[in-house]
Amino acid sequence: MDLLSDILDTLNMRGVFYFQTSFGGKWGVTVPDYQQAARFHYVVQGQLHVQPSSGESLILGPGDLILIPHGRSHILSDSPCDTAPPLETVLSDVGYDGSGFLAVGEGFEHKKTKLICGHFSFREGADHPLLRSLPDYFVVTPSRRAANSMLDDVMRILLQQVFSKKDGTMASVTRLSEIMFIEILRVNLAENEAYSKIMNAFTDQKISQAISLIHAMPNDGWTVERLASEVGMSRSRFAHRFKELLSMGPMAYLSEWRLQKSLKLLDTSNVNIQQIASESGYKSAAAFTRAFSSQFGFSPTEYRQKSTH
Repeated sequence: MDLLSDILDTLNMRGVFYFQTSFGGKWGVTVPDYQQAARFHYVVQGQLHVQPSSGESLILGPGDLILIPHGRSHILSDSPCDTAPPLETVLSDVGYDGSGFLAVGEGFEHKKTKLICGHFSFREGADHPLLRSLPDYFVVTPSRRAANSMLDDVMRILLQQVFSKKDGTMASVTRLSEIMFIEILRVNLAENEAYSKIMNAFTDQKISQAISLIHAMPNDGWTVERLASEVGMSRSRFAHRFKELLSMGPMAYLSEWRLQKSLKLLDTSNVNIQQIASESGYKSAAAFTRAFSSQFGFSPTEYRQKSTH
């Protein structure tokens, strides 16, 4: 089983293309908080200053891409600054209608900062140790891309498609951005200890096998003992190794995964709550509803009603 793909599919990861930008002169914009999303800004031309909600200002140049995984507010500008107008205000002031370039400010064309901006969204309630392990932000530089041919190829094709005038371009850009996100996760976070441990869990022969069993059969009556036996480890060694890599025990992971699978079923199927409870590994609809409500703050029925509106 491709665990990374299964996780992102279950969490309903989707790419969303915002716009191309052209900023000239003195400019700045505050990008607001946006829950359940990972934003990206790809510098095509010029210099970009990024002020994350925490940390020092970053300077990016052509070919650099910044990914901000947790949807946190940040400032984009021509020079370091602590405040800038909200994005909504900037869009309103220039009369941006959602098509073409978002053009802000004056100046020579070759001196403007041009960006490609978008985000990756996840369904409401989406959660996983993988997402929690991601840093506040990280930067993909041309040199890092050069060391990873697949990522470099995807980003070059993405750029070509953004500037293409052919039919279906935006659909192509959306799919390419999703591939880009997956490739970034695969190859560009080795220096992040928490994330590295998660990825090690996916490649560890024994632990990845256990995770695959949980993903394939969340409704099975798994215990730590059974999972350890299935992968040929002692109970204590298995439990220790699992928690060491995923920062949570096997049963806690199982409980979280069952709820994530139930979110997907509520979103994508018409089966009743009783059947979803059974397929997610709960003995009754009442037990499922209690666990779901405790985790998300609303019942499965309320979630389904909200997601269909």
